[in-house]
Amino acid sequence: MSVPNLLARSYFIHRLGSRPVFTSSKRDTASPNWLRVGLSFGSSIFLWTLIFKQHSTDVLEYNLRNNLQ
Repeated sequence: MSVPNLLARSYFIHRLGSRPVFTSSKRDTASPNWLRVGLSFGSSIFLWTLIFKQHSTDVLEYNLRNNLQ
């Protein structure tokens, strides 16, 4: 076998084997999973709240350490 033939065969096998394992069918976008949507938004809001709280705490500590207030 020639080298280009081997490369073509390996590329073909790679393309066949690269299908995602966990997507057996397309998701129905007409009816979303509202529990999953709620958990996603809820966790996002929770994380952003923690970030803002930590940032304000860090700014306050920075100001106190550097005698800026």
